[in-house]
Amino acid sequence: MSLETARSLVADDLAAVEKKMHKAVSNVYTPLSDVLGNLIFSGGKRVRPMLTLLAGRFYPPDEHEKLISLAAAIEALHTSTLVHDDVIDGALLRRGQSTLNALWTPSSTIMAGDFFFARAARLVAETHHPRVIQMFARALEVIVDGELRQAFSARDWSQPKESYYERIYGKTAALFELATCTPAALGNAPHDHEEALRRFGYHLGMAFQIIDDILDFTADEKTLGKPAGSDLRAGIITLPVYFYIQQPERRRRIVDMIESHPTGDPIVAEVVQLIRESDAIEQAHNEARAFVDKALTDLEMLPDIQEREALAIVARYVVERSF
Repeated sequence: MSLETARSLVADDLAAVEKKMHKAVSNVYTPLSDVLGNLIFSGGKRVRPMLTLLAGRFYPPDEHEKLISLAAAIEALHTSTLVHDDVIDGALLRRGQSTLNALWTPSSTIMAGDFFFARAARLVAETHHPRVIQMFARALEVIVDGELRQAFSARDWSQPKESYYERIYGKTAALFELATCTPAALGNAPHDHEEALRRFGYHLGMAFQIIDDILDFTADEKTLGKPAGSDLRAGIITLPVYFYIQQPERRRRIVDMIESHPTGDPIVAEVVQLIRESDAIEQAHNEARAFVDKALTDLEMLPDIQEREALAIVARYVVERSF
């Protein structure tokens, strides 16, 4: 089964999710509606709602429309975090297009992100499932916590690897976890199966972010849709950087380069090249593969239906992707 075959299992439902998201922003202030509509249809891979829809096939809810609302809520929450991330990072490009942050003032952009947060909350409320709504609220807390950890750990060259894992849990894995365990809660799955789906989402989300951080060094700007080394420019210590600076002489070299030229593109490009050509990339890849192996193990206790293999295909895709 290929990734596209896996996606085809829920293609009709993904179309329904997109329709619901479009409706959620269509009857609002026109400039806001236009930009949010562009964000929704700007070429995202829809990995999170696909995971939600596949996970929802194990224990379908009493009303299928509730699963559609849940998947739309999760993608809306993801989109809103991207809007805020672009303000925090000062990003002008995403997926090769100008960000809202490049077009509007920071304050207006933040309010647009807040609006989409609110729409996400309205969508999840359509499930009429108190526990799912509580899980959604908890995930939002973790996401904000992750952003704060990232902001306050910038340029801390001595931080332990555990700090990185705490940050990417909030940044990415918490939302993957939400995407896979809330459908189980919505469908009243047995506790051990809900827990297996939660662990699967966690391990997959951790691998996904590690690969993103690797691609920030190994992919070119055209592929990334943004400048390479974006996190490094902001002083964010990702896993490839962490592994690279474990050798003291390497640490001294790049810390001196970055700290003496905090915004110098030629210097950042030089550091990116050093890390790209080092063993740090393969070390980070090994960590991502280990997380995916755990995710695949998590699936083994679930019912043996075609959606289980589809989730395994998505997991393998995560460590093989080049964008």
